[in-house]
Amino acid sequence: MAREFTRVGVVGLGTMGAGIVEVFARNGVEVVAVDISEAALERGRANLTGSTDRAVARGKLAEADRDALIGRVTFAVGLGALDSVDLVIEAVPERLDIKQRLFAELDRVCKPEAILATNTSSLSVTEIAVATTRPDQVIGIHFFNPAPVMKLVEVVRTVVTSAEVVADVEALCVRLGKVDVTITDRAGFIANALLFGYLNQAIGMYESRYATREDIDAAMKLGCGLPMGPLALLDLIGLDTAYEILDTMYRRGGRDRRHSPVPLLRQMVTAGLLGRKSGRGFYTYERPGSGRLVPDESTPVASAPLEGARTVATVGVVGSGALAAGLVESLTTAGYQVTQVDPATELASLAEADLVIEAVADEPEVKKALFAGLGEVCKPGAVLATTTATLAVIELAMATGRPAEVVGLHFANPATPLVEIVQTILTSAETTATARAVVAALGRTGVVCGDSAGFIVNALLFPYLNDAVRMLEAHYSTTDDIDAAMKLGCGYPAGPFELLDSIGPDRSLAVLRAVYRQSREPGLAPAPLLEQLVTAARSFRG
Repeated sequence: MAREFTRVGVVGLGTMGAGIVEVFARNGVEVVAVDISEAALERGRANLTGSTDRAVARGKLAEADRDALIGRVTFAVGLGALDSVDLVIEAVPERLDIKQRLFAELDRVCKPEAILATNTSSLSVTEIAVATTRPDQVIGIHFFNPAPVMKLVEVVRTVVTSAEVVADVEALCVRLGKVDVTITDRAGFIANALLFGYLNQAIGMYESRYATREDIDAAMKLGCGLPMGPLALLDLIGLDTAYEILDTMYRRGGRDRRHSPVPLLRQMVTAGLLGRKSGRGFYTYERPGSGRLVPDESTPVASAPLEGARTVATVGVVGSGALAAGLVESLTTAGYQVTQVDPATELASLAEADLVIEAVADEPEVKKALFAGLGEVCKPGAVLATTTATLAVIELAMATGRPAEVVGLHFANPATPLVEIVQTILTSAETTATARAVVAALGRTGVVCGDSAGFIVNALLFPYLNDAVRMLEAHYSTTDDIDAAMKLGCGYPAGPFELLDSIGPDRSLAVLRAVYRQSREPGLAPAPLLEQLVTAARSFRG
């Protein structure tokens, strides 16, 4: 029989702490909400009342229920008020020294049978637990922000956490209407270990000017169906928080370079550009704490991308598969005069085309031969585009003898409106502008990036999927729990293993090999388990 928690304590009443207070109070639990000063306490009270008032305004909470919820919360300065709680959970800053001092004091103040819990997202629960005389009663209960909304809770047990404590906390999560995944004490747990490698890589992409902030974010929202782009999400999390999480995971997680904070992140934190909380991060906001964007010096001018675009009236499509057929239909619907040819067909019929798009198999020699032929027959000034997903566009461009007129048009997925416009170091501004104009005429969103393996979407998506495979390979968690963690904790439309099976392990491996060949970054090498599944012709759930 799981123990009944009738009175809990929450220490630290920032956004997360106040959210945790609300979760407990919404579910009929008496809460003692504690902070270090009257001013901090008032900010916590304001956070709670603001959240519940918004819920009432949206019709999510009745006024009477709001009043009853607030009535279950006792606000107090100092830890002494926690002497009678059954469980206390802290949500103080992510610094080990602060948490260790807090837990040593909680150990002294709280009754002997009370469970002591940390909401840490990256620190070692074990190192926090050893600051007490009751490490078997210390556990991680990691809520996700906003705590009243997000369904996931990561329950983190150490090697000495008692089985009874784990069972009691799991039962409490059910009572709170949450879905828990129980895991061992490892840097980043599940969600952050997978999320922050991806976020860090996105910062590096922006730092190198590979693509604009808007295009990186749009690519991941439209190409993967994510609720937010990575840079906008970092602004929401707080760049200082992101830095601390990454730095901790890097130091605790075997110094994996995917978790080594990109230099730009440290520079922005040092400069006080912390995201929404400071009013400026990767984007600029109306005021500190606001989520409303305002234009800044990096905001693109709407008309600029199409300046210099050449007129396109006739388009050639090379290929006979589903992508080629889809392109013909879309181009025709948009009003272009379209000629479709097979690679084996005489290319001379494309001599007067303003734009030629190839959609043949992603085989280097086949595409190079095709582009050499196009370079010979197409009129000067015609734009030549490749739909390749894995090959270097520059290699195809050089085969034409006219590389300034070659561009990549990667249609990420037939079901999405995204097109990645890939410019090489020799692609002219007029060629890029022409590609953008055609993509816009098709009713799709074009994002411009450099010529690097994976472009934007695949370069960010597939290393994340590979990280999930490595997590499974290490027997840290199951496919179901990893998928649940990313869907419920991060709002992803599909978990990594659902996505891997949908894409196909063989195609996933091909993209990862391409990304790894170019970077030679050890953390991007395909996981052995993925290689083995492809060899065995198996899926992750099959």
